Amino acid sequence: MLPHTKLSSEDVADCHGSQEPLDSPLQKKCNVTLISAGIALGITLRSYNMTAKEIKYFMFPGELLMQILQCLVLPLIASSVITGLCCVCYYAVTSLLAVLTGIAAVVLIKPGKFSSNVTAPPHGEQEVRNTVDAFLDLIRNIFPANIVVACFRQVRCAVISTGHFSVDGVNILGVLVICIAFGLILGSMENEAKPMLDFFDCLHKVTVRLINIAIWYSPVGIAFLVGGELLKLRDISMLGRQIGMFSITVITGLLFHSLVTLPIIYAVITQKNPFKFMAGLLQALTTAFGTSSSIMTLPITINCLENNLNMEKHLTRIMMPMATALTLDGTALYEAVAAIFIAQVHGVELNVAQIFIISLTATASATGGAGIPQGGLLTMILVLTSVGLPPESLSLIISFDWLLDRFRTAANVLADSIGVGVVQHLCRREIQPSCSTEECSPQGESDPH
Repeated sequence: MLPHTKLSSEDVADCHGSQEPLDSPLQKKCNVTLISAGIALGITLRSYNMTAKEIKYFMFPGELLMQILQCLVLPLIASSVITGLCCVCYYAVTSLLAVLTGIAAVVLIKPGKFSSNVTAPPHGEQEVRNTVDAFLDLIRNIFPANIVVACFRQVRCAVISTGHFSVDGVNILGVLVICIAFGLILGSMENEAKPMLDFFDCLHKVTVRLINIAIWYSPVGIAFLVGGELLKLRDISMLGRQIGMFSITVITGLLFHSLVTLPIIYAVITQKNPFKFMAGLLQALTTAFGTSSSIMTLPITINCLENNLNMEKHLTRIMMPMATALTLDGTALYEAVAAIFIAQVHGVELNVAQIFIISLTATASATGGAGIPQGGLLTMILVLTSVGLPPESLSLIISFDWLLDRFRTAANVLADSIGVGVVQHLCRREIQPSCSTEECSPQGESDPH
């Protein structure tokens, strides 16, 4: 069922070996202190009426952070997709559903258009392209002519005398298609593919460790990004209202995904009451909300599944570390909402093709960035650049991320746990013989729900 990726709790611990200090009270205090300082500095300096050039100098530390993260995000996503492809079928579906829920919420609520406010569109005068051109560009980018060029350029139709040109920016769709093709072929080659899989696995671990080092600098960079964006604003109070609407939109999407989409999936497949299943996870969900960390919640989640819900131990101890390391439904939803919100704030009208690109990129990015401390910040850069939005705009929402992260984590834990229940039901005949006599007793077989 899982051809070439075998994750255990130890593997997850190794993958996130340097995460513990990054989730320490010191790191959290640094984030809160420096971001608060950035906000205070930005508000204070507004009275000096700084020029655009002075603001650009002020934001240089933040610009440096964005460049570091942009450098690391591509190898992270590529190596994750190739080595973990065969493990994410169920979770990719739920992540995509979460993204679609978020897109529906942000398009309907329009938190970024609460009023005209903030900044001019990021790239000057917006180029008008019809829907046909946008979809043709989408298909052209899915099948890049050059693997290397796809890492830093994408094809775009420009209405000058109607021609096709290369524009700067990662062709994320082309890279993903190449990585998926690699993953499928490598998965079918079994032992012959082991050296290549080991290479990509090693690349992933090296990238994660480099990111963990860069994350220590992130509070400094974010502080200057936040301060710089505040200096650019014409109306700070309006931004506050927009951020409030953005938070409501994200929470609404997460609640819908957690209380409607996931329960329907569980009920349709297992023919059991999903809310009784969710009640057995109450301790894990509250812990996830309190710690805002799926990794720290993992032992409690496994305990709830095994003791409260009679899930098969072999299954939970393989699937839960894998799910925690590979996918984040809540993060995928958040990234899709955030990208469209930022476009709305800048007055950029996204067409259907661009929204489709956001949905695919957010789903893949959430998978590739799962388990990375502040991984949402890292992968959001890829989502924004995929549709031509400036990565610096992340500073508009990052100050409030600490609260939304708790809701996202609870949604992630719930989605992972429901995945265990679904897989146990679908594979019950295959799983049963692996149990001991005691574990396969009628009490363990029958679900109290």
